Amino acid sequence: MARFRTLDDVDVAGKIVLVRVDLNVPMKDGRITDDLRISRILPTLHELSRKDAKVVVLSHFGRPDGKVVPEMSLKPVAAALATALGSAVGFAEDCVGDVAKAAIDRLRKGGIVLLENTRFHPAEEKNDSAFARMMADLGDIYVNDAFSCAHRAHVSTEALAHLLPAYAGRNMEVELKHLSAALEKPEHPVAAVIGGAKVSTKLELLGNLLGKVDKLIIGGGMANTFLFAQGREVGKSLCEKNMADTARDILRDAVTRGCAVILPDDVVVAREFKAGAPSKVVAADRVAADQMILDIGPVAASRLGTVLADCKTLVWNGPLGAFETAPFDAGTVMVARTAAALTASGRLLSVAGGGDTVAALRHAGVAEEFSYVSTAGGAFLEWLEGKELPGVAALSATA
Repeated sequence: MARFRTLDDVDVAGKIVLVRVDLNVPMKDGRITDDLRISRILPTLHELSRKDAKVVVLSHFGRPDGKVVPEMSLKPVAAALATALGSAVGFAEDCVGDVAKAAIDRLRKGGIVLLENTRFHPAEEKNDSAFARMMADLGDIYVNDAFSCAHRAHVSTEALAHLLPAYAGRNMEVELKHLSAALEKPEHPVAAVIGGAKVSTKLELLGNLLGKVDKLIIGGGMANTFLFAQGREVGKSLCEKNMADTARDILRDAVTRGCAVILPDDVVVAREFKAGAPSKVVAADRVAADQMILDIGPVAASRLGTVLADCKTLVWNGPLGAFETAPFDAGTVMVARTAAALTASGRLLSVAGGGDTVAALRHAGVAEEFSYVSTAGGAFLEWLEGKELPGVAALSATA
């Protein structure tokens, strides 16, 4: 990973600092239901305020498609941000122009203002140069603290880094350092847990990981496709049967690259998918035609614990089963807790990311016990795929 500048490299006192964060938080009935993204940006905002910067916060919210959508205003988030910070946060009804400038002019040193949803302007997502100059005119320094948006080449995530002195915020810095340690310069053996529903959505990810990890653990609906590709009956399970040839190619490629692909030895099956449905454990090659695979079995979970105990680094993306519905959460919970225990003992560096992954680790009660859990979805996935992220590349280019 190329070098990037951090807050250690700049004097922000008296300067207007434009800080791109990700405040696209889940809300219900006007209330934030998960404030993890807010808590992750607090160190950067506190530090800039403490160092007497004038802090101007930029973010998107939802997908307004370049229109002003009142339900997607960031105004309610400003109040939540103020509560989390323990200090006042101003709000401007626009992210550029006279309204934004007036709000910034009112700031004292150490003050913080949140500007309205950047995506209310169609030029934001087009990475329009004129709009970028309008936004850049608001400040002296640019700080990107939104890794979760770094896969988007938008004005507030990429273009600004070329128009103002650019730095990584503390959240971005921590994320990039952990990601580099997990896949770019990892301590081997390296294991990857990759779950989710479909092989077709993670082909690039699997292809990239085959050349980087020693153990590739496949779970969720994806595992069913690989089991089917090996000639095993999967009954009514979620399975992309049209991807069988692709799955076989991946398995052959893994052998060539010296990567061990690990599929479940036993599975939990049921005749219907609902909470509390009657279920049983069967060998992975003993699934009946009227059954569906909904979780890995205890033998598979125990085996994965042994695999992880022999590894030094773990990257995790996707659950191993239908963890949202008991009793099909047991496999994911057991393996997650094993990984957390190995991390706590100092034997494993564990990095996880992706929306379902974060939810699964929280369900297992171990989200805080991994070395790092990324709040990014698409950006984390594209990083796993080996793609260059525009927001990160822009920071590197300025270093």
